[in-house]
Amino acid sequence: MHVQGMDVKPEYQMNRRVLLGTTLGGAAVLAGAAGDAAAADDPAHPAETRKGDMLYRSFGKTGETVSVIGVGGSHIGKAPEDLATRMIRSAVDRGVTFMDNSWDYNDGDGQGEIKMGKALAGGYRGKVFLMTKVDGRSKPGAARQIDESLKRLQTDRVDLLQFHEVIRMEDADLFFAPGGALEAFVEAKKAGKLRYIGFTGHKDPAIHLRMLELARQHAFHFDAVLFPSNVMDWSFRSFVHQVMPVAIKEGIAVQTMKPMGGKFVLETKVVTPGECLRYALSQPTSVVIHGMESMAHLDHALDVVKTFTPLKPAQISALTDKAKQAAMTGKYEKFKTTSYFDATARNPSWLE
Repeated sequence: MHVQGMDVKPEYQMNRRVLLGTTLGGAAVLAGAAGDAAAADDPAHPAETRKGDMLYRSFGKTGETVSVIGVGGSHIGKAPEDLATRMIRSAVDRGVTFMDNSWDYNDGDGQGEIKMGKALAGGYRGKVFLMTKVDGRSKPGAARQIDESLKRLQTDRVDLLQFHEVIRMEDADLFFAPGGALEAFVEAKKAGKLRYIGFTGHKDPAIHLRMLELARQHAFHFDAVLFPSNVMDWSFRSFVHQVMPVAIKEGIAVQTMKPMGGKFVLETKVVTPGECLRYALSQPTSVVIHGMESMAHLDHALDVVKTFTPLKPAQISALTDKAKQAAMTGKYEKFKTTSYFDATARNPSWLE
């Protein structure tokens, strides 16, 4: 079902109540009862530890621990190679362990993966949790893209491989179909090319929920899921309200992205970059993947993490309330309401 704004199915109301008892519990409800208890005290929130200036959270049922900030590969691909290398190595040296990428980033020219692969040479690869994504819906297409990604990244294995751009209802069927991408993922895992399997999308929570439903029907457990989370998502076709509680219940590691809506949320002038990151970090996600195009962007993100404490319910309400009017237009979450971010729509051959 296509979900517009907050006009949703009855079971969503249940999920939202569950979320408010878990997400905000991790962020602050327990604080009222236990004097600003850590988010890790909430069983629905990933276990959290601080080492120096960096925070780390558990990653679903995998037993892994990752930094709460992840370096977005698309923006790395846009940067000059020397800057990309400096940003990645500086991030790792300062405690960042999560690296995001995709076979199709930068209009499919591979620069995101190529530059990240070069930056992770010289011992840095062993210090990070490396994730990438592929678009191929068929077994041969996905297998080819997996091998191309590994070559670009200069590694024989990624930690997490994700089925990318699940933005159509039929994408779930294609993934699980005989001869579909899942078969390539499973074979690659057996061959030691990847450790964990996830999926991503940015269009509509209903599409994510269908993917999870088909996984249950096929007795398949996703290790991870990726979706947008920002102050406007709270009020409009909300992944945080609809998908996050389901993922948490099933022990699926949550990754979130687009904390600033690909910069468009900031154009409203109702929230600051710091507020956007603190909001995203206050949700029970294991990692917030953040696109950064300069050392200043990296410094800002790490400064937020250095002093981060989860927002209280009143603070979350204040942020989302002042963003709600703009949020309900859908104008600033273009990935939900337009094809602006839909790379596979512009390049259907990538889905083969």
